[in-house]
Amino acid sequence: MDYLESLNPQQRQAVESGEGPVLVVAGPGSGKTRVLACRFAHLVLRAGIAPQQILAVTFTNKAAREMRERIERLLAEAEADSAGRIDLRNLSLGTFHSLCARWLRRDGEAVGLPRDYVIFDSDDSERSVKQALLDLDINIKQYSPSAVQNAISRAKNEMLGPAEFPSVTPFERIAGKAYRRYQELLAASRAADFDDLLLLVVRLLRDQPDILARYQDRYRHILVDEFQDTNEVQYTLVKLLADRRRNLYAVGDADQSIYRWRGADYRNVQRFRKDYAEARTYLLEENYRSVQNVLDAAMGVIRVNRGRVDKKLFTRRGAGLPIVLRECYDENDEARFVVDAISELTAQAPADGQPPVHPGGCAVMYRTNAQSRALEEEFIRANLPYRLVGAQRFYGRREVKDALAYLRLVHNPADAISLARVINTPARGIGEKAFAALQEAAAQERIGPGMLLLSLADPGRMAPLAASLPARVGSTFAAFGRMLADWRAAAETEKVPDLLRRILKDVKYREFLQNGSEEGDERWENVEQLVAVTEEFEEIPLDRFLEEIALVSDQDTLTEQQDAPVMLTLHAAKGLEFPVVFLVGMDDGLLPHVRSMDDPEAMAEERRLFYVGITRAMDRLYLVRAFRRSAGAGGGLMDPSRFLRDIPPGLLGVEASSGRTTFPFRRNVETPLRESAAASSPREARFRGGMRIRHPKFGEGMILESQVHGSDEVLTVEFETVGLKRLDADAAPIEIIE
Repeated sequence: MDYLESLNPQQRQAVESGEGPVLVVAGPGSGKTRVLACRFAHLVLRAGIAPQQILAVTFTNKAAREMRERIERLLAEAEADSAGRIDLRNLSLGTFHSLCARWLRRDGEAVGLPRDYVIFDSDDSERSVKQALLDLDINIKQYSPSAVQNAISRAKNEMLGPAEFPSVTPFERIAGKAYRRYQELLAASRAADFDDLLLLVVRLLRDQPDILARYQDRYRHILVDEFQDTNEVQYTLVKLLADRRRNLYAVGDADQSIYRWRGADYRNVQRFRKDYAEARTYLLEENYRSVQNVLDAAMGVIRVNRGRVDKKLFTRRGAGLPIVLRECYDENDEARFVVDAISELTAQAPADGQPPVHPGGCAVMYRTNAQSRALEEEFIRANLPYRLVGAQRFYGRREVKDALAYLRLVHNPADAISLARVINTPARGIGEKAFAALQEAAAQERIGPGMLLLSLADPGRMAPLAASLPARVGSTFAAFGRMLADWRAAAETEKVPDLLRRILKDVKYREFLQNGSEEGDERWENVEQLVAVTEEFEEIPLDRFLEEIALVSDQDTLTEQQDAPVMLTLHAAKGLEFPVVFLVGMDDGLLPHVRSMDDPEAMAEERRLFYVGITRAMDRLYLVRAFRRSAGAGGGLMDPSRFLRDIPPGLLGVEASSGRTTFPFRRNVETPLRESAAASSPREARFRGGMRIRHPKFGEGMILESQVHGSDEVLTVEFETVGLKRLDADAAPIEIIE
C-alpha cells in the first residue's frame, strides 16, 4: 500500500508489527507522528480493526490535530482506491485530559462527579487552594497557595488522596489539611481540576469492573505517543485499559523526558519492558528534521546520561553549517546579538544550497520565563514583531476569563469560583461583606450561592430568602439571579456565540471595558476575539465548548498567522521545530539550572532539556551566553554551561568579529566576543596574560587573558587547585605575585 512505501525500513517494521505490546524508541525528528498515523491506518486497512476500536493518546492538542489530519488523509486515500466507506465518526484520539474529560461526562457519576461538572484550570485551582487555606485560618504568606497547590498536584499524580497524603513535616501537615478542604470546595462547585480528570478515571476503572470491561471491550488497540512523559496515573490508566489484550503500542524517547517537575517519569519506559516482557522493540534513528552537525552535537551532549538506549541519529540532509557559539557581555548584549542576527538572516539573500530565512522560522529558547524580559525589550526597541509562547496566554487574560466565567456559571450555577469572579464585575455595589452574607444565607438553605441567586429570581420565594440578606443588596442579588435564570433558559436553544453576546450586552461589559483608554479598547478587542472563537465551535453545546477551552495548552496559542520570531521556554518547545534556533543563557546556573546542581536526577533532566533544545533546530543553531548577568537574570559573573564541553570538537564555528575570546571550557575553541554598547571608550587594562596572581579562596594561578569592556576588566585565570575562573578585576580580592 502507498502509505507503507513512504516509510523507511525501520519505520515500516514498526508499523507492520503484529499483535501484542510494542515499544518504538523514536529519536527526535524521526517521523514518529507518521509512524503512529500509519500504524492506525494499518490496523484499519490490514487488520480489519474499526477506527472506533483504536485508542490513540497524545500529550498536546497540536499533536492530536496533526495525527488526526494524517490519519484522515491516509484513510481517505484508501477510500478512493477501494471505493469503500470508512466511518471516522467518534474517534478516540486526543490528549489524556481531553479523553478522560469525555469519559467522565459519560460515567463520572459512578465516582461522584455530576455530568455538568466544570473543569478548573490552574488559576481556578490556586484560587480554591487559597480559599481552603483561608477557611482553615492558615497564614497564606507563610504557606503560599501556589506551593500548596503544587504539593496537592504531585500527590494526585502519585495517586494519593487526602487520607494518604504524607504528614511528616509542618508543611505537609498544612498541605494535607488544605487538600481535604480543597476537595470539599471542588465538590461544592461540582468541579474537577486537571489532575482529577485522570485520577477519577483510574478510580472509575478500578472500582467499577463492569465499566472497565466495557472500555476494554471497545479498545482493541491502544497507541500512546510520548510515552516517556507519562506519570504514575497515566501509566496506570493505560495499563488498566490494555490488560485484557495487551495490544499496547508505546512510542517515545527517554532522552526527551523533560517534565519530571510535573510527575512525568522516563522510567515508565523501563516499567513497560518489565510489565510487557514479550514486547518487541523498534529503534527509529533516521532524522528528517536537522542537519548532521546539529544531530552530532545533540548526541555528544546526551551520551553522558546513564541508563539510556543509545541511538545513532543520522540524516540525509548533509552536514549543514557549523554551530555558532557566541559569548556576550550581559543579558542585554545577548538580546541585541539575537535580534541583530535575526534581522541579518532574514534580510540577506540565501547562500548557495541554503533555504531563505523567514522571521517566523526563527525561535529563541531559554530555560526560564524571566529571561524573556531583555529579549522583549530589544525586539520592541528594534521595532520588530515577535510571538511569545506561554507568558500571558489569551485565555489567561482578565477580560477573557471574566467572559468565560459567565458562561461557566450559566452551565453550572454551583461554580463558586466563577460566581466570585463575576458577581461584582462590572461593579454592582456588591462588596466582600455582601457576598459573604450571600454565602452564609446559602449555607443556611443548604445550597450553593449560585443556586440561591436563581431562587431569588422566583418572586414567590424571594421575600423569605432575601430576609437574611442586607436590604441594600437584596434587590441587586435578585436582579442578577433573574439574569442568570434568563441566560440558562437561553442556553437551551441558543448557540454559544449568541449566548455570549447576550450576556455581554446584559451586563454592559463593553461599556465597562471601554473607558476611553487604549488599554480598554485592546481588552474589548480580546473579548471580540473570544466571540470569534465561539463561532468556530458554533455547532457544539456549551459544555463541550467549555471543555475544549479549559484544555487549551500554551502551544495551542502559537499561531502561524504572524510571520515573526517565536520566544519560548525550552519546556514549551517540545514537539516543535524551527529552521533557525537560538538557545540563550548557556551559563551554569541557568542551564543547568542552579536548583538542579545537587540532584543527579535533576541534572540528568537538565541535560535532556538541552538535548531537546538542540534538536528543535533544522538548519542553523546558535548557542549564546553572557559572562555576566544582573541580579534579576542570574547574578554576577557567569561560567559557561558545563554541557557545552560535551559538544564534539569541530562542530562549532567562528564568526568574523572585531574581537575574540577563548572559551574557558575548551582552550582550542575560539569564538567572537561582541563589543558591548559601553565599549566605545575602553579603560586601560591593569593586568595582562602571563601574570601570576593569588586569590584568598582559589589560591595561586596564572592570568590567561584580560579583556576590557567599557569600565570593566575581566580576567580569565587558570588556578592550580580549582581550574579556570572568570573574575572581575575590580571586585576580586587578587594580588599580583609575579
